[in-house]
Amino acid sequence: MFLSFFKKLAKPIFGNFETEEFKKFLRMGALFAFIIGVYWTLSQLKTAIFCSLIGASQIPWAKTISFICLIPVVLLYTKLLEKFAREKVFYLLAVIYGACSVFFGILLLTGHIAQAECLLNGSETTFSNLGSTFLVYVFYIFSESFGALFPALFWAIAADTTQPESAKKGFSLIVAIGQLGGIAGPYFISSLPLRLGFETSALSLFICAAAIFYLIFLLKRFFIFTPADLLVSFHGKNESSEEKKQEMGFFEGLYLLLSHSYLLGIFAVIAFPDFLSTIFDVHFNSLAAQHYSGVELAEFLGIYGSSVNLIALIFLLCGIGNIARFFGVAIALLLMPVIYAAATLGFVTLNSLTFLFALMASSKAINYSLNSPAVKQLYIPTTHDVRFKSQAWIDAFGSRGAKQSGSLFNMMLTPMQKNLGEVAGRARHALWASYLGFGIIGCWFFIAFYLGRMHKKAIDEKRVVC
Repeated sequence: MFLSFFKKLAKPIFGNFETEEFKKFLRMGALFAFIIGVYWTLSQLKTAIFCSLIGASQIPWAKTISFICLIPVVLLYTKLLEKFAREKVFYLLAVIYGACSVFFGILLLTGHIAQAECLLNGSETTFSNLGSTFLVYVFYIFSESFGALFPALFWAIAADTTQPESAKKGFSLIVAIGQLGGIAGPYFISSLPLRLGFETSALSLFICAAAIFYLIFLLKRFFIFTPADLLVSFHGKNESSEEKKQEMGFFEGLYLLLSHSYLLGIFAVIAFPDFLSTIFDVHFNSLAAQHYSGVELAEFLGIYGSSVNLIALIFLLCGIGNIARFFGVAIALLLMPVIYAAATLGFVTLNSLTFLFALMASSKAINYSLNSPAVKQLYIPTTHDVRFKSQAWIDAFGSRGAKQSGSLFNMMLTPMQKNLGEVAGRARHALWASYLGFGIIGCWFFIAFYLGRMHKKAIDEKRVVC
């Protein structure tokens, strides 16, 4: 009864589903909700802890180190995919990351990461000890790697078990359900220690650990209860010949990425919004760290994370996914650079914590609700190795590489503020960012057009692109 009601409710927003098909995407949505909930909670916790202990101005260095550390992590991940089935790799990662979350929670609880004892004085930081500082960097890397691997593996499984027509409606539904986790996770979990009067965020990490372990149960349930005919992937007429060209190897995913313009285009449309958001981020985090610290900063950033996902959910419930369903993936992709052009103009024009909160939340929400489902559909007319191995490189280094590049640009902010003053330095940095941003947005538009055309052609001809 309830299933029929929600199916009818979803029809005008996402499209008409068969009953078993609807159940499939509900299961995938639940799985994605837990991944997104943990991801956003860890993301805001790592920022809050880092800003409280080390300082927001040092985040570019943390992103640089985490980017370098991701290279062996992704290499190991692709090697695991060669040896084990996709589900087993997922289960193994869940055990590892769940255990690590418990470990870091204990470190916070015992004071080895002294989140509540550290004070900020402008850009200067009082360190409790070097060991604590090192552990904060390790926690930062851990959180970044979770965001690089789990969503990529989830969407690889989704693309490998979904037909193109079903993905047009189903992927937006998955993202919509996922936003529920993104709303509840960072707000309720991140703020819970402050509400209970605790001085550290250890409890938040223990809850994250439980959620990660629960992912194993959800994925098992998905494969057990979803009919076999709904777990079939897209197969092109030329797929066998394309797969013969793809040799096994440690760097196979990277090689495929670098050898196909289609995959480089996907890399670009993932990287561009993250690059611009990283520049917005440093201004937002700096202002936030001036107003809050410790668990209060964790709560504020948790509210911010929930706001992003709430706005994304509102967009999806208003039918933003119908843009790709009715007008095609190309139109959805082309709208993104136009929207980010407006966001960049607002960024350089106004500068306050409230405005940056609204700007960051809305721009990231539109990226998750419109761009992300469209980009994931681009992987459907590709081979198995591209979906699993190349997608890992694209998602990890498209997103993290963009954040790293943005962080390198952000390293100029501190010298500018020292030479010109805090307000004038930030204004000069924002102005230079806008010049660079508009150049990137121009390239983004033409790449989106190319990807949309190639995707449509491959689906129409029933061929894989690569």
